Amino acid sequence: MELDIGLILLLFVTGLVAGGVDAIAGGGGLIALPVLLATGMNPVEALATNKLQGSFGTFSATYYFVRKKLVDLRQMRLMIACTFIGAVSGTLLIQLLDANLLASLMPVLLVLIALYFMFSPRISDQDTEKRVGSALFALVFTTAIGFYDGFFGPGTGAFFAIAFVSLAGFGLAKATAHTKVLNFTSNVAALLFFALGGHIVWIAGFIMAAGQFVGGQLGAKMVVSKGTTLVRPLIVTITLLMSFKLLFDQFGDEGVDQLLTWLSI
Repeated sequence: MELDIGLILLLFVTGLVAGGVDAIAGGGGLIALPVLLATGMNPVEALATNKLQGSFGTFSATYYFVRKKLVDLRQMRLMIACTFIGAVSGTLLIQLLDANLLASLMPVLLVLIALYFMFSPRISDQDTEKRVGSALFALVFTTAIGFYDGFFGPGTGAFFAIAFVSLAGFGLAKATAHTKVLNFTSNVAALLFFALGGHIVWIAGFIMAAGQFVGGQLGAKMVVSKGTTLVRPLIVTITLLMSFKLLFDQFGDEGVDQLLTWLSI
Protein backbone atom coordinates (compact mmCIF):
# COMPACT_ATOMS: atom_id res chain seq x y z
CA MET A 1 0.00 0.00 0.00
CA GLU A 2 1.35 3.42 -0.99
CA LEU A 3 0.80 5.99 1.77
CA ASP A 4 0.76 9.75 1.54
CA ILE A 5 0.11 12.25 4.31
CA GLY A 6 -3.57 12.55 3.38
CA LEU A 7 -4.18 8.81 3.60
CA ILE A 8 -2.23 8.54 6.85
CA LEU A 9 -4.37 11.29 8.39
CA LEU A 10 -7.57 9.70 7.08
CA LEU A 11 -6.67 6.32 8.59
CA PHE A 12 -5.64 7.85 11.94
CA VAL A 13 -8.75 10.03 12.28
CA THR A 14 -10.99 7.12 11.22
CA GLY A 15 -9.40 4.96 13.91
CA LEU A 16 -9.82 7.76 16.45
CA VAL A 17 -13.53 8.24 15.77
CA ALA A 18 -14.25 4.51 15.44
CA GLY A 19 -12.41 3.78 18.69
CA GLY A 20 -14.38 6.42 20.58
CA VAL A 21 -17.75 5.26 19.25
CA ASP A 22 -16.89 1.59 19.80
CA ALA A 23 -15.85 2.17 23.43
CA ILE A 24 -19.20 3.83 24.15
CA ALA A 25 -21.70 1.80 22.16
CA GLY A 26 -19.93 -0.69 19.88
CA GLY A 27 -20.25 -0.61 16.10
CA GLY A 28 -16.92 1.04 15.32
CA GLY A 29 -16.62 -1.23 12.30
CA LEU A 30 -19.44 0.73 10.67
CA ILE A 31 -17.00 3.63 10.48
CA ALA A 32 -13.74 1.78 9.86
CA LEU A 33 -14.73 -0.83 7.25
CA PRO A 34 -15.98 1.55 4.52
CA VAL A 35 -12.74 3.55 4.79
CA LEU A 36 -10.61 0.41 4.57
CA LEU A 37 -12.53 -0.76 1.51
CA ALA A 38 -12.14 2.69 -0.06
CA THR A 39 -8.34 2.34 0.13
CA GLY A 40 -8.57 -0.50 -2.40
CA MET A 41 -8.40 -3.47 -0.04
CA ASN A 42 -10.45 -6.52 -0.93
CA PRO A 43 -13.21 -7.47 1.57
CA VAL A 44 -11.14 -10.14 3.37
CA GLU A 45 -8.19 -7.77 3.79
CA ALA A 46 -10.51 -5.04 5.04
CA LEU A 47 -12.13 -7.38 7.60
CA ALA A 48 -8.76 -8.67 8.77
CA THR A 49 -7.24 -5.19 9.06
CA ASN A 50 -10.35 -4.01 10.87
CA LYS A 51 -9.82 -6.73 13.50
CA LEU A 52 -6.23 -5.56 13.98
CA GLN A 53 -7.07 -1.90 14.50
CA GLY A 54 -10.22 -2.71 16.48
CA SER A 55 -8.23 -4.86 18.89
CA PHE A 56 -6.19 -1.83 19.89
CA GLY A 57 -9.33 0.20 20.57
CA THR A 58 -10.96 -2.49 22.69
CA PHE A 59 -7.69 -3.04 24.55
CA SER A 60 -7.40 0.69 25.24
CA ALA A 61 -10.96 0.90 26.58
CA THR A 62 -10.47 -2.30 28.61
CA TYR A 63 -7.28 -0.93 30.17
CA TYR A 64 -9.08 2.27 31.18
CA PHE A 65 -12.03 0.38 32.70
CA VAL A 66 -9.70 -1.91 34.65
CA ARG A 67 -7.78 1.08 36.04
CA LYS A 68 -11.07 2.68 37.10
CA LYS A 69 -12.05 -0.61 38.81
CA LEU A 70 -15.23 -1.06 36.78
CA VAL A 71 -13.84 -4.46 35.82
CA ASP A 72 -12.10 -7.18 37.84
CA LEU A 73 -10.34 -9.44 35.36
CA ARG A 74 -9.93 -12.21 37.93
CA GLN A 75 -13.70 -12.47 38.27
CA MET A 76 -14.03 -12.56 34.48
CA ARG A 77 -11.60 -15.42 33.83
CA LEU A 78 -14.31 -17.93 32.94
CA MET A 79 -16.14 -15.40 30.74
CA ILE A 80 -12.91 -14.55 28.92
CA ALA A 81 -12.05 -18.23 28.35
CA CYS A 82 -15.57 -19.07 27.12
CA THR A 83 -15.66 -16.04 24.81
CA PHE A 84 -12.29 -16.98 23.31
CA ILE A 85 -13.33 -20.60 22.72
CA GLY A 86 -16.64 -19.48 21.22
CA ALA A 87 -14.95 -16.97 18.90
CA VAL A 88 -12.38 -19.52 17.69
CA SER A 89 -15.17 -22.05 17.04
CA GLY A 90 -17.19 -19.49 15.08
CA THR A 91 -14.17 -18.42 13.05
CA LEU A 92 -13.46 -22.03 12.10
CA LEU A 93 -17.08 -22.85 11.27
CA ILE A 94 -17.67 -19.83 9.04
CA GLN A 95 -15.04 -21.25 6.69
CA LEU A 96 -17.27 -24.29 6.17
CA LEU A 97 -20.82 -22.89 6.27
CA ASP A 98 -22.89 -20.14 4.65
CA ALA A 99 -23.81 -17.22 6.94
CA ASN A 100 -26.59 -15.89 4.67
CA LEU A 101 -29.41 -17.13 6.92
CA LEU A 102 -27.90 -15.38 9.92
CA ALA A 103 -27.39 -12.25 7.83
CA SER A 104 -31.12 -12.24 7.04
CA LEU A 105 -32.12 -12.54 10.71
CA MET A 106 -29.72 -9.97 12.13
CA PRO A 107 -31.48 -6.71 11.11
CA VAL A 108 -34.64 -7.76 12.97
CA LEU A 109 -32.67 -8.87 16.05
CA LEU A 110 -30.75 -5.58 16.12
CA VAL A 111 -33.98 -3.57 15.90
CA LEU A 112 -35.35 -5.56 18.86
CA ILE A 113 -32.20 -4.77 20.82
CA ALA A 114 -32.59 -1.07 20.01
CA LEU A 115 -36.21 -1.15 21.20
CA TYR A 116 -35.14 -2.88 24.42
CA PHE A 117 -32.57 -0.17 25.15
CA MET A 118 -35.13 2.52 24.32
CA PHE A 119 -37.94 1.29 26.57
CA SER A 120 -36.69 -1.17 29.19
CA PRO A 121 -36.88 0.12 32.79
CA ARG A 122 -33.86 -2.07 33.63
CA ILE A 123 -31.57 0.28 31.68
CA SER A 124 -29.89 2.50 34.24
CA ASP A 125 -26.54 3.06 35.90
CA GLN A 126 -27.63 1.00 38.92
CA ASP A 127 -27.11 -2.76 39.27
CA THR A 128 -30.26 -4.88 39.54
CA GLU A 129 -30.98 -8.45 40.57
CA LYS A 130 -29.19 -11.25 38.68
CA ARG A 131 -31.36 -13.59 36.65
CA VAL A 132 -28.70 -16.27 36.03
CA GLY A 133 -25.63 -17.40 37.95
CA SER A 134 -22.14 -16.29 36.94
CA ALA A 135 -20.99 -19.73 35.76
CA LEU A 136 -24.12 -20.31 33.66
CA PHE A 137 -23.83 -16.82 32.19
CA ALA A 138 -20.23 -17.48 31.14
CA LEU A 139 -20.66 -21.04 29.86
CA VAL A 140 -23.83 -20.39 27.86
CA PHE A 141 -24.14 -16.73 26.97
CA THR A 142 -20.56 -15.46 26.59
CA THR A 143 -19.66 -18.64 24.66
CA ALA A 144 -22.64 -18.13 22.33
CA ILE A 145 -21.94 -14.44 21.73
CA GLY A 146 -18.22 -15.13 21.22
CA PHE A 147 -19.18 -17.80 18.69
CA TYR A 148 -21.44 -15.30 16.93
CA ASP A 149 -18.61 -12.76 16.74
CA GLY A 150 -16.29 -15.29 15.14
CA PHE A 151 -18.99 -16.55 12.78
CA PHE A 152 -20.60 -13.27 11.70
CA GLY A 153 -19.86 -10.26 13.91
CA PRO A 154 -22.09 -7.18 13.51
CA GLY A 155 -23.78 -6.18 16.77
CA THR A 156 -21.57 -8.25 19.08
CA GLY A 157 -21.13 -5.36 21.51
CA ALA A 158 -24.89 -4.84 21.68
CA PHE A 159 -25.46 -8.54 22.39
CA PHE A 160 -22.91 -8.53 25.21
CA ALA A 161 -24.37 -5.33 26.66
CA ILE A 162 -27.96 -6.58 26.62
CA ALA A 163 -26.86 -9.88 28.21
CA PHE A 164 -25.03 -8.11 31.03
CA VAL A 165 -27.96 -5.74 31.67
CA SER A 166 -30.86 -8.17 31.35
CA LEU A 167 -29.30 -11.37 32.75
CA ALA A 168 -26.33 -10.39 34.94
CA GLY A 169 -28.12 -7.36 36.42
CA PHE A 170 -25.35 -4.87 35.60
CA GLY A 171 -25.87 -1.12 35.32
CA LEU A 172 -25.23 0.18 31.80
CA ALA A 173 -21.79 1.70 32.45
CA LYS A 174 -20.61 -1.48 34.17
CA ALA A 175 -22.10 -3.60 31.38
CA THR A 176 -20.28 -1.49 28.77
CA ALA A 177 -16.99 -1.94 30.62
CA HIS A 178 -17.36 -5.72 30.79
CA THR A 179 -18.48 -5.80 27.16
CA LYS A 180 -15.19 -4.21 26.06
CA VAL A 181 -13.17 -6.91 27.81
CA LEU A 182 -15.04 -9.64 25.96
CA ASN A 183 -15.00 -7.69 22.68
CA PHE A 184 -11.22 -7.52 22.99
CA THR A 185 -11.10 -11.27 23.65
CA SER A 186 -13.14 -12.18 20.58
CA ASN A 187 -11.25 -9.68 18.42
CA VAL A 188 -7.92 -11.28 19.37
CA ALA A 189 -9.27 -14.77 18.65
CA ALA A 190 -10.34 -13.76 15.13
CA LEU A 191 -7.16 -11.72 14.61
CA LEU A 192 -4.98 -14.79 15.19
CA PHE A 193 -6.62 -16.65 12.33
CA PHE A 194 -6.54 -13.67 9.97
CA ALA A 195 -2.82 -13.24 10.75
CA LEU A 196 -2.12 -16.91 10.06
CA GLY A 197 -3.94 -16.55 6.74
CA GLY A 198 -1.80 -13.55 5.74
CA HIS A 199 -4.79 -11.29 5.12
CA ILE A 200 -3.84 -8.27 7.27
CA VAL A 201 -2.53 -5.03 5.71
CA TRP A 202 -0.25 -4.28 8.63
CA ILE A 203 0.85 -0.72 7.89
CA ALA A 204 -2.71 0.56 7.48
CA GLY A 205 -3.84 -1.43 10.50
CA PHE A 206 -1.18 0.03 12.78
CA ILE A 207 -1.87 3.61 11.68
CA MET A 208 -5.56 3.14 12.47
CA ALA A 209 -4.61 1.31 15.68
CA ALA A 210 -2.85 4.46 16.94
CA GLY A 211 -6.07 6.40 16.46
CA GLN A 212 -8.10 3.56 17.96
CA PHE A 213 -5.99 3.56 21.11
CA VAL A 214 -6.58 7.27 21.70
CA GLY A 215 -10.26 7.02 20.75
CA GLY A 216 -10.78 4.03 23.04
CA GLN A 217 -9.43 6.01 26.00
CA LEU A 218 -11.61 9.03 25.23
CA GLY A 219 -14.73 6.92 24.72
CA ALA A 220 -14.15 4.98 27.94
CA LYS A 221 -13.78 8.22 29.90
CA MET A 222 -17.11 9.42 28.52
CA VAL A 223 -18.80 6.17 29.58
CA VAL A 224 -17.59 6.71 33.14
CA SER A 225 -18.49 10.41 33.26
CA LYS A 226 -21.80 10.40 31.33
CA GLY A 227 -23.19 6.91 31.96
CA THR A 228 -26.67 6.07 30.73
CA THR A 229 -27.39 9.52 29.33
CA LEU A 230 -24.70 8.97 26.68
CA VAL A 231 -24.48 5.20 26.25
CA ARG A 232 -28.19 4.41 25.90
CA PRO A 233 -28.98 6.68 22.92
CA LEU A 234 -25.73 5.76 21.17
CA ILE A 235 -26.44 2.02 21.46
CA VAL A 236 -29.91 2.58 20.00
CA THR A 237 -28.47 4.66 17.14
CA ILE A 238 -25.64 2.25 16.33
CA THR A 239 -27.84 -0.86 16.37
CA LEU A 240 -30.36 0.78 14.03
CA LEU A 241 -27.58 1.88 11.69
CA MET A 242 -26.22 -1.67 11.62
CA SER A 243 -29.71 -2.93 10.74
CA PHE A 244 -29.96 -0.49 7.82
CA LYS A 245 -26.49 -1.43 6.61
CA LEU A 246 -27.12 -5.18 6.73
CA LEU A 247 -30.42 -4.81 4.88
CA PHE A 248 -28.88 -2.53 2.27
CA ASP A 249 -26.00 -4.99 1.73
CA GLN A 250 -28.49 -7.80 1.13
CA PHE A 251 -31.42 -6.16 -0.63
CA GLY A 252 -30.44 -2.59 -1.53
CA ASP A 253 -32.94 0.24 -1.10
CA GLU A 254 -35.89 -2.17 -1.02
CA GLY A 255 -34.62 -3.84 2.16
CA VAL A 256 -34.19 -0.50 3.96
CA ASP A 257 -37.69 0.55 2.87
CA GLN A 258 -39.07 -2.69 4.34
CA LEU A 259 -37.39 -2.01 7.68
CA LEU A 260 -38.68 1.57 7.77
CA THR A 261 -42.20 0.30 7.05
CA TRP A 262 -41.86 -2.28 9.84
CA LEU A 263 -40.64 0.35 12.31
CA SER A 264 -43.59 2.63 11.50
CA ILE A 265 -46.22 -0.03 12.31
